Amino acid sequence: MDFFRSNGGWIEVICGSMFSGKSEELIRRLRRAQLAKQSVQIFKPEFDTRYSINHIISHSEMKIDAVAVKTASEIFEKTLLSTNVLGIDEAQFFDSDLVDVCNILANRGKRVIIAGLDQDYLGKPFDPMPQLLAIAEHITKAHAICMKCGGLANYSQRLSASKERVVLGATDLYEARCRSCFEPNLENTR
Repeated sequence: MDFFRSNGGWIEVICGSMFSGKSEELIRRLRRAQLAKQSVQIFKPEFDTRYSINHIISHSEMKIDAVAVKTASEIFEKTLLSTNVLGIDEAQFFDSDLVDVCNILANRGKRVIIAGLDQDYLGKPFDPMPQLLAIAEHITKAHAICMKCGGLANYSQRLSASKERVVLGATDLYEARCRSCFEPNLENTR
C-alpha cells in the first residue's frame, strides 16, 4: 500500500470480480507513484484489446499508458533497472511464470502492483492469481454491486453459452453477481 515502507521491494495484489474497480485502484496507485516522481513501468496482456492496445482503461474510463506483452518473461526482460514501481493489469491472463517474475522483481527492490480476477466465470480460482495472493505482502479484495439484487458482488457471471475459460468482454458478456444470484452453470441468460 502507499504507506508500506521497506528497504526492499514487495508485492501488492488487487483482486476481485469484474466491475469491482481493480483497474481503477491499480491506476490510482500508479498515478500516485508517478506524482511522487518514482520511475514507473506498466504492463498488460497483449491480446487484451477491449479498449486499447497501449493503455490500461478501466470500465469507468480511467486510463494510463501501458506496454502490451505476450508473456510474463517479457515483463522481466523489459523491466528497467531504474524502475521503482511496476504495474501489471489482468494478471489472470498471464502464464504461471508471472509468480516467479514478480518474486524476482520484488527481491530486487521493486514495488510490484498486480490487478486481476481471482475467480473465473465458474467461480474457480483463476491461475496464477492464487499463487500471487500467497506471496503478496499486501492484498486488496475489491467488490462490485450485484446486478440482480444490489448486494455485495464477488463473482463474474458470464452471460454467453461459451465454455472457453477466457472470453474477453465487458457489460456485453458479464455481470457482477453476489453469492446468492451467481449461477455458474448458466447456459445463456439472453
